[in-house]
Amino acid sequence: MLVEIPTYENILPLASGYIQACAQEDVAVGAAHTFEIVSYPMTDDRHKILEDLAGKHASIYTFSCYIWNMKLVSWLLKELRERQPHAHYLLGGPQVMNHAATYLADEPENVYVCNGEGERTAVELLRQLSNLRSDLRQVPGLSFWAGGELVTTEPAPRISNLMEIPSPFLTGVFDGHEFSMGILETNRGCPFRCTFCYWGAATNSKVIKFEEERIRAELDWIAENGLSGLFIADANWGQSPRDVAMTEHIVARKKEVGYPLVVYMAATKNRPERMAQITEIFVRGDLMVTQPISLQTLNPESLKLVERANIREETFVELQRTLREKQISSYVELIWPLPGETFESFKDGLTKLSRSYADTVIVYPQLLLHNTPMYKQVELYGLTTESVPSDVSEAEVVVATNWVTKEECRDAYWLYNAMHTVYNMRGLFLLSGYLDATGVISYGDLFASVARYFQQRTGSEVLQLITDSLANLTNYDVLLSGKIGHMILSTHREEFDAVLADYVTSQDWWSDPMARQAFEMDLIARPYIYREAVSVPDYEFTEITVHGLGDAETFIVEVSAELAQLLTEREMLDADVQGAESGRVMVRVNHHARQKMPYMPQRSLEHNANYCHGTVLRFREILPFVEVHSPHAVQAPTAD
Repeated sequence: MLVEIPTYENILPLASGYIQACAQEDVAVGAAHTFEIVSYPMTDDRHKILEDLAGKHASIYTFSCYIWNMKLVSWLLKELRERQPHAHYLLGGPQVMNHAATYLADEPENVYVCNGEGERTAVELLRQLSNLRSDLRQVPGLSFWAGGELVTTEPAPRISNLMEIPSPFLTGVFDGHEFSMGILETNRGCPFRCTFCYWGAATNSKVIKFEEERIRAELDWIAENGLSGLFIADANWGQSPRDVAMTEHIVARKKEVGYPLVVYMAATKNRPERMAQITEIFVRGDLMVTQPISLQTLNPESLKLVERANIREETFVELQRTLREKQISSYVELIWPLPGETFESFKDGLTKLSRSYADTVIVYPQLLLHNTPMYKQVELYGLTTESVPSDVSEAEVVVATNWVTKEECRDAYWLYNAMHTVYNMRGLFLLSGYLDATGVISYGDLFASVARYFQQRTGSEVLQLITDSLANLTNYDVLLSGKIGHMILSTHREEFDAVLADYVTSQDWWSDPMARQAFEMDLIARPYIYREAVSVPDYEFTEITVHGLGDAETFIVEVSAELAQLLTEREMLDADVQGAESGRVMVRVNHHARQKMPYMPQRSLEHNANYCHGTVLRFREILPFVEVHSPHAVQAPTAD
């Protein structure tokens, strides 16, 4: 039994597929065993999973172990061993490798840990277990208990020719199974050695490739078997020139057979021109709607400490600019708090990204991952961690470093959540840009001001959600951004309008007429995340005139020529309003977007947050379209 417990259901179990394909190719092992792969999403009822696994009565169970499923795997292992004490159990994956002392602490002699790539170790283990005179010390890359001693054998050499691994797609391993999301490797390894990441550290930075003919055949299998999604599991898709041709092949198969419907990937770090080309191919082929840009930090000292300084910041900025010009969504990914990062440097980074017109900025909590260089640098960098309260995940969140206290770490999360609501979600998008450009207050200082106000404000369910997420470490949940979007762009829109109005009217710069105009336009132009009728905010407009609705999803608004010019400068209005300096301009703010789904109140918050999180990552797709309503400016009325 090859067991996988992914985050979502119907994900193709590639790691188990590799092991089965290799085992079946081995004459002795293949003849002595039958194989079955099972995959249960981690949200499934654990008791049902246990009953199903125990009912299989397998002689050998393997588990793929990751940070997100390790506590659940540990529980299943304990229960299974009581029910199937004579079975053997192999644990593999980045969470357990080289940590046998932790996961085999009770000294079981029928549980083993794989300490590297699983294919060779698993096959040799099966061979030895099938032998009456088995000698587990002959299995490379294995840890196990024997005679009261924890034994760890010599590491298995890294597979230098990936073509030695039979394709589970092409050898029938996956035939007859139903999958929604396919996973595909075209290479293994990473040329970078970022200390917070397992990828490069585990592979000595060397990249080894599968042959192109095999990749094309596997892509054909994925398309012809109707898999809706494809995740390319390379560390740097686009690093090789052949990736452009592979991208074109994926799009061609989509046109021919209709699948896959969407593609996800980790973009290469230092090839902005090639990455922009690949993204555009996917977008034009209706396979991708957004591009992640993984900056992680903009602080030079931090980049040096995490050994990421060789990944050039300007390449990301150039990629972001190119995608924006092509009207393709993107989002920048940051990690907080990395070594070397301070509250001020983090704030400066958010300011810099806002000034570069980043579509969306996503900040992930820094996790201390097993088998990364940073795992051995805890004392060096003063990393303090706290465990996520979960009976499924084993995540350890960094909450302080030598550079930030726990309080500063929490304040920075508030800073980011302020940015997420007023910049990402466009709560004060036009206003913040105006204030920063005119030198009244920088983006970062505005976000800090909003964050302080948020922490003092009571009676808001949206702000209580953020408060609770920081108190309970549930900000580790990637769906938090979707939950916030769900509330402030739909279910709690009026509440958040009031929160924003109370904040801006209490600020010294509120006496600036242009600031008031920008805020009123922000109320009208903040996107709707679901397909729903728009409504005029419950606010006393004094600077712009809302003339009502052009249709169920469109506002008709009269604004000053100065505000129209600001809209143009902020890339929200594509029109020349230079000739209307002394007049007024009528504009349409159209909130219709075909990519939106209707709000389904009968669905759970988790379900809706999943949709909203995906929408947050492709936010450009739901921004309102602002255009001049009539061909001529509306002249200001003259006195009698």
